Amino acid sequence: MDIKSKFEEEGYVSPLDALSANEVLHYRECFDELEAEVGKDKAQISLSYKEFEYPWIWELATHEKILDRVQEVYGEDIVFIATHFFCKYPEKEKTHYVAWHQDATYWGIKPSETITVWLALDDVDVENGCMQVIPHSHKLGILEHGKGDEESNLLSINQAIDEDLFSPDTAVNLCMKAGQLSLHEGRTIHGSQSNLSDRRRCGLTIRYIRPNVVLEGENERWNPVLLRGEDRYGHLDYVR
Repeated sequence: MDIKSKFEEEGYVSPLDALSANEVLHYRECFDELEAEVGKDKAQISLSYKEFEYPWIWELATHEKILDRVQEVYGEDIVFIATHFFCKYPEKEKTHYVAWHQDATYWGIKPSETITVWLALDDVDVENGCMQVIPHSHKLGILEHGKGDEESNLLSINQAIDEDLFSPDTAVNLCMKAGQLSLHEGRTIHGSQSNLSDRRRCGLTIRYIRPNVVLEGENERWNPVLLRGEDRYGHLDYVR
């Protein structure tokens, strides 16, 4: 099965090679400097929409190899909208985790067609809390999101999908080496467990849409930029 067919059928594809070894070292050093600048508390989940402040983040959002991967599954017309780092630090017991959720539920994007790149800057595995996805769950439509039971849910408003609405036992672990990426559709159910290793787990998410989409969300600060193809709809106010 090619990656486009897999993405359309299962709602995700992983792992895909993206960065060279030298690029991994460079961009990890860039993040290390940013982490030292802002502190680990902020680096954990608060580094979003920084692509125009730090040129190296914009370099990743527009990296040719990454865009090639997106284009393979999403088509020729690609609009960038945002970046967001997710960085889990080692913990001795289960605390910080990401509850099961769908991105498109709370983004205010219509139609709910988005694609997210999850780019590993560190090696990512089960022990340090890799992302987990529920295959085929994008076909369930948008599910009701309630509130999580635990304060350690890293999602901004503690949203969570009741496990009675899907099959959590089908979850797939997206283990990746630094420099690899995964792609998932905005309706694909996903989450992640705590980092119980002695290693950091840092990843950069990059969000893309097609030009036919309307951005209605008031909770997000999108920065739409047409990166490939053309816009035949005129819905979007581009920032560049």
